[in-house]
Amino acid sequence: MNPDRPSILIVDDEEKIRKVLKINLQQKYSVFLAKSGEEAQQHLQNEVINLVITDLKMPGKVNGLQLLEYVKEHFKQIPIIIITAFGTVENAVNAMKLGAFDYILKPIKLAELTPLIEKALHFASLVQENKTLKERLKKYEGQREIVTANPRMQAILSTVKDVAQTNATVLIQGESGTGKQLVASSVHYMSPRADQPFIEINCGAIPKELMESELFGHEKGAFTGAVQTRKGKFEMASGGTLFLDEIGELPLELQVKLLHILENQRFTRVGGTQYLQTDVRIVAATNRDLAREVKEGRFRQDLFYRLKVVFIQIPPLKDRKEDIPVLVRYFIDKHQQLNVEGAHNLSVSDDAMEALTRYPWPGNVRELENVIQQAIIFAKEGIVGINNLPEEIKTGLVKKAETKEELQQEKQRRTANILREIEYDFLKRLLKSTSGNISHAAEKSGYDRRQIQNLIKKHNVNIENFKH
Repeated sequence: MNPDRPSILIVDDEEKIRKVLKINLQQKYSVFLAKSGEEAQQHLQNEVINLVITDLKMPGKVNGLQLLEYVKEHFKQIPIIIITAFGTVENAVNAMKLGAFDYILKPIKLAELTPLIEKALHFASLVQENKTLKERLKKYEGQREIVTANPRMQAILSTVKDVAQTNATVLIQGESGTGKQLVASSVHYMSPRADQPFIEINCGAIPKELMESELFGHEKGAFTGAVQTRKGKFEMASGGTLFLDEIGELPLELQVKLLHILENQRFTRVGGTQYLQTDVRIVAATNRDLAREVKEGRFRQDLFYRLKVVFIQIPPLKDRKEDIPVLVRYFIDKHQQLNVEGAHNLSVSDDAMEALTRYPWPGNVRELENVIQQAIIFAKEGIVGINNLPEEIKTGLVKKAETKEELQQEKQRRTANILREIEYDFLKRLLKSTSGNISHAAEKSGYDRRQIQNLIKKHNVNIENFKH
């Protein structure tokens, strides 16, 4: 079959009709023939079909109407044109009510059928295009919005929109928690590659000995434990974007291989000899000063300049104080959508907002979101007050641990915050998946009813929000 031509499946128990239609249509279309509904189902399962033309009345277990129902259930995007005799027009109209695109009367006149085919194929093309656009929009809308009132950040957003339309490599630099991943995903989802994969890998979170296999994949038997061939991130991201987070952690020997891929657009799997072509857009991010890393010999200069085709430096939150009130409101609204009772009605007291604005935010936007999420849980009477904020924010000081005891206390405090967040997210997902039914939640999770109820009370969750 020619992939550039639309394919048509003609289903009719009369051999003469099948042959005549094929002779007249095969110059423009790839034509498949079936003499029964059962045979048509086989073609649909094994071939890429763009249009079905079928007679209503056929012998066998699957007549035209049953074939229509089968297509609408399993291949919704394929339009169907019904062939019918004059005396059974009413049946054809009923078939259209069930989802047929149109019908044509016997004897078939090519002057009538040809424009009908074009109309049906055009309609199917529009439906598919609309579906693709909706999926692309859904992906983009699924990304967290970059909220800012800061001129530097607004300039960054303008840069992102411009660079997204190109294939240029992007290097994003900024402190942890400033939103580097969010900027990277925006570059992808605003680009022509948006309907292709966006694959992430944290170069600092994977052991050195496993990183090469993670990036490039490996062949079966390449090393102990390589029981089968495995694709790496470069293959998974084919046609899309590969986000290399914490690129400054990449070992020097792998920096050489990455540079080779960027220059030649090809690579080999671990243990392999065959070169594989790649079409991947690279976006990298780091919280290190890579220029300094280059000077001190920890990062290759040639790779640094190859990555830095477009350079984006994200300022820390302490340098964009005007963003704090905007982000506070955004996170309150966001967690209202995540079924936190009453969050959408919350206000922030003046002294609380002053403390939030004064605080230097060493954890940046990520830390701010965690603080707001916790404050929402404990807010009383619709107000986030100063007493709902952590002690260090109330005082405006970030106390650095200087003794073993202080370090232990800081570790315990941060661990408690992380565990609370994990527990809260777990509870929301569990209640959502069970529509707020505590018995079902207990059965699904392995907890008993009393433990689920204690979690609900602990996190101040309104169970009624999950029962719809």
